[in-house]
This record gives sequence, C-alpha cells and structure tokens, in this order.
Amino acid sequence: MSTLASNFTTNFPLTNKNFILAVTHQQFVSSYIHMALPNDQFYIDRIMKGDTQAFTHLVERYKTLVYTLALRMIKNTEEAEEAAQDTFVKVFRSMEKFKGESKFSTWIYRVAYNTCLDRIKKHKTVPLTVDIDNYGSRQLAAAENVLDAMDGEERHRAIQECLQQLPGEDAFLLTLYYFEEQSLEEIAKVIGIKANNVKIKLFRCRKKLGEIVRARLEPEIISEYERERK
Repeated sequence: MSTLASNFTTNFPLTNKNFILAVTHQQFVSSYIHMALPNDQFYIDRIMKGDTQAFTHLVERYKTLVYTLALRMIKNTEEAEEAAQDTFVKVFRSMEKFKGESKFSTWIYRVAYNTCLDRIKKHKTVPLTVDIDNYGSRQLAAAENVLDAMDGEERHRAIQECLQQLPGEDAFLLTLYYFEEQSLEEIAKVIGIKANNVKIKLFRCRKKLGEIVRARLEPEIISEYERERK
C-alpha cells in the first residue's frame, strides 16, 4: 500500500461514519453548490502532496451523485451506500494513477460504475427488463411531452420513480446524460464503449423509460396527446 493510501486509512477508517456523510437520497448535486469552490485539480494536487484531509472536499462534492448512481444500478439503499463508500476508498487508493487524461468526475463515475457491476455480479442479481419491441418514436414523443407538461416538482418526482424501475445500467446511463450532463464521449469513457454505441444505448434507454412513463401515468392522458398529434 502506498504512503498516500496508508495515510488515508489512518485518517478515514472505513468504520468512520464521517467518511460518507449523510446524503439526501432523492436529489442530485446542483452544480451551483460548488461553483465558487476550487476545482478538482486544486484538491488533487494537495492530496498528492500528502494533505489527505483535502480528499474530504472531493467526497463532499461527489458523494450525492455517486450514491444516486449506485442506487440506480443496485436498487437497494444499504448496498448503494456501501458501494458509494467503496468507490471513494478505491478512488483515494488510486489517486496516484490519475493522470488527468479525462475529467476527474468522469474517472470517479467509472470507478462507481465498475464497483456497482462487481456487486451485482457477486450477488447474481437478476436485472430488470422492459419490453420495447413495439414501442416507437411516436409513443416516446407522447410520453416525453406529457412529462414536459407537468410542473417542475411533479415531473422530477415522476422521473425519479420511473428511473427506479429501469434496469440498473440504463438508469445509470440516463442519470449521467440528463442530470449530470455528461457528453457522449465522457460517458463512453465511464462505461468503456465507443461514443456511437453510447448514443444507440441512450435511445434504447429513453424508449424503456418512456414505456415505464406510459404505464405509470394515466393512460387517458397519453392517449389524448397521441390523438392530438394525429
């Protein structure tokens, strides 16, 4: 174990509840929270110089989204909390390997993604499935426009509930793209595929989400919108 990792486990033992502070399970990190704070590289440089306390700022910055991504994939709050903590431990222990070839956020999301995949494989979780064979672009547009017609809070709640019904990897992907506004190239680095394949996967994910929205919302609302578009 490197000196850096050794210092971390001393200052932030895994049983220390202060390592992962309490997070709000149903909201995402708003970018304005840390707009005025130093960028990631500032804290990375301090960590590499031996200031392990600087890592707490990165944990604070990314803890909510990492937990949310884990919850989207694993569908279990306790497992998601453990996966989030494992993610930060792995990130810290690998800080010396971060070369800045991608954004730090992209790197930490990749660690979170792989950590969740490992847990899913370990527990042999059966993935959720959503049938989209008979779901076309018109139905997708209808579902998305119904969501657009809702007020902000109602729409946010509906999307959150529907995301929880998506297969884990699909929910993870949509969260990165729509809520964290990661580019196709950035997402490609996170999940280890080409950007063009990310685009295809995103479209299929949107169709699955749209089908869940259709099933959740009042059928007559969807039907009325579809009739108006004919």
